[in-house]
Amino acid sequence: MTNDIEKSGQYFRELFPFWNELPDDDKELILRAVVNRSYKKGENVHGGNGECTGMIFVESGCLRVYMLSEEGREITLYRLNAGDFCTLSASCVIQSITFDVMVDAEEDSDCLILNGGVMSELSERDLRVKNFFLEAAVERFSDVMWVMQQILFMSFDKRLAIFLLDETAKNRSDVVRLNNEQIAKYMGSAREVVSRMLKYFASEGIAERRRDGVYILDRARLRRLAM
Repeated sequence: MTNDIEKSGQYFRELFPFWNELPDDDKELILRAVVNRSYKKGENVHGGNGECTGMIFVESGCLRVYMLSEEGREITLYRLNAGDFCTLSASCVIQSITFDVMVDAEEDSDCLILNGGVMSELSERDLRVKNFFLEAAVERFSDVMWVMQQILFMSFDKRLAIFLLDETAKNRSDVVRLNNEQIAKYMGSAREVVSRMLKYFASEGIAERRRDGVYILDRARLRRLAM
């Protein structure tokens, strides 16, 4: 238990610019309100049921934050990697959050879950804490608006090009090891639409669907499509 608290303290010391200025009682309050959680790939972290899970901090791994339509279609909003944290899972801290999101582990992940009530209490009495989380929320809303802009105003070939480039950058590989259904799920589209566009990309020598993934054949042309 002591080791977990010391580890959490080091994590927050590096993450929070206000940490060293907090009174010792507030630091202890935060550290006592943290729970260490490990999630397997595909496991749900936050269910999008309106409950305040709290602040989710990623120590290792990757989480996917997405919205789920009434028809069951998923739209990926952004991903959280080591050192990132999720504000949209803590509506009790930022009460202007009025929509639900889902959070799943995209790979095996270790996280810290910080009680939302504690952060809400600290935010109310310390302007530095409140401003930090508000700024983080604004940054994430910008990510959400970028996704909405793509869906509403971009052609699908451009959206798919951006998606493939982002995936290859994340994985440092020219192969996106996802099937068409998974790509459609992440993009909030239909598998048939993805299949048709990948066939077009293949005919143009841009990218090719193979059994184990999508292979990028002409990165320069893919980048031009994404511009």
